[in-house]
Amino acid sequence: MIQAQLRKPYLNQSAPTSAEYAAPRLRLRWRQIAMLAVGLIFILVKSYEGLSGFFLAHPQVMPALLGSSAAAGLTALGALGVLFTRRISERTQDVMLGYGGGIMLAASVFSLIIPAMNQAQALGYGKTAAVLLTATGIMLGGLFVLAINHLVPHQHFIAPNPEIHSARTSRIWMFVMAVTIHNFPEGLAIGVGFGADEMGKAVALATGIGIQDIPEGLVVALALRTLGYSPWKSAGAGILSGLVEPIGGVLGALATGVSATALPWALAGAGGAMLFVISHEVIPESHRQGHETQATLGLLAGFVTMMLLDTLLG
Repeated sequence: MIQAQLRKPYLNQSAPTSAEYAAPRLRLRWRQIAMLAVGLIFILVKSYEGLSGFFLAHPQVMPALLGSSAAAGLTALGALGVLFTRRISERTQDVMLGYGGGIMLAASVFSLIIPAMNQAQALGYGKTAAVLLTATGIMLGGLFVLAINHLVPHQHFIAPNPEIHSARTSRIWMFVMAVTIHNFPEGLAIGVGFGADEMGKAVALATGIGIQDIPEGLVVALALRTLGYSPWKSAGAGILSGLVEPIGGVLGALATGVSATALPWALAGAGGAMLFVISHEVIPESHRQGHETQATLGLLAGFVTMMLLDTLLG
């Protein structure tokens, strides 16, 4: 009886509809969205003001950021190719790696090391002193990448390696770190190139590195695909590995803006870093599967491609 009386007042009332329940939550949600939008606009305005002042104070940074971001975008483009193909032959992979290594080799010589000697002489160094300065910078650049190799845990491979099929989940990040270490000197070189005030050579350098990033991104993603990772996860890892290039680009451009005397050091150091990557990773990987001749021909083709780009655009 008591329960019936307790229920009775509610019998004549209609039950709340879903819309009545949803309306307060909807209004609250739109209010939160509006507040977040206002906050985001405020942050963007303030960030734009700060970034505008930064780019005005460092004019070499913006083209370096754009050039290195374009290279990262081409790495992503290559990595997305894994969505359309599961594998390519080992011979083709080695030719692609050799081609990329040839572009990097020519870029380090024509766009970084030779300009480093020229910049040193423009600062008043004699020919011998300019060569010694450049040689020292090359060694320091190589030692810098060597130190990163020792300090950052990673797997030294680009092409698939049967020995790493176990513990795949933890190895993917080791792989991404390896390719990230590989890509950082490329972004650094692009930034230094744009900081050298030779727009033609800088564009040629960014173009060459971007061209070799396309097959490199594909090879990276395919390497993970052959280890059993999904196409999207393989592509995502390849894209992620290229995101360090804009960071390197900005740092390289800032390094050249410290002082005029820093420019030849930065150019030579970037060249040395790229030479280390070529010898330590690209060439061994392209030769590991028994296709040394094809990989070497690919390297020659890449070297000629970059030499032509540097001549035509520089």
